[in-house]
Amino acid sequence: MAQIAKLEFKFDIKSSAQGFYQIFKCKPYIFPKLCPNLIKDCQLINGNWDSVGSVRKWIYVSGGNSSEFHTEKIEAIDEKNKSVTCEMLEGGFTKLYKSYKYTVQALDKAEGGCIVKSTIEYEKQSEDVAPPNMYAEMGCVIYKDIDTYLINN
Repeated sequence: MAQIAKLEFKFDIKSSAQGFYQIFKCKPYIFPKLCPNLIKDCQLINGNWDSVGSVRKWIYVSGGNSSEFHTEKIEAIDEKNKSVTCEMLEGGFTKLYKSYKYTVQALDKAEGGCIVKSTIEYEKQSEDVAPPNMYAEMGCVIYKDIDTYLINN
């Protein structure tokens, strides 16, 4: 019987926690411009870009060169802790995982810049399914592209 597992990773960036958080929370629609080799489109399906309960659809390249999509619902936004939690509703993730939820948090560093902390909670469809390491790696690429954008603008 599968059970909920957790995968955590941290990524250092040079830009501020507030800047990263604002882009991640409020402007996911610019991700296709920031990382065009990975993110092809981001559409708002329901609600607002930055409000709990909103639904967004992502089209992205994973694994090889094939496009996948998923829809996600914003489950929680924590302004004080600069974090956003989303739950996957449908798409590529649901083929592998019964449930998949991620939280992205931007933490200030005393010496400048920030640490982006991601937590993925998931339940596999079967024991044969691998942990979502590929999606964690995709997240790091996206965080790096957001950082580059913030540094240059």
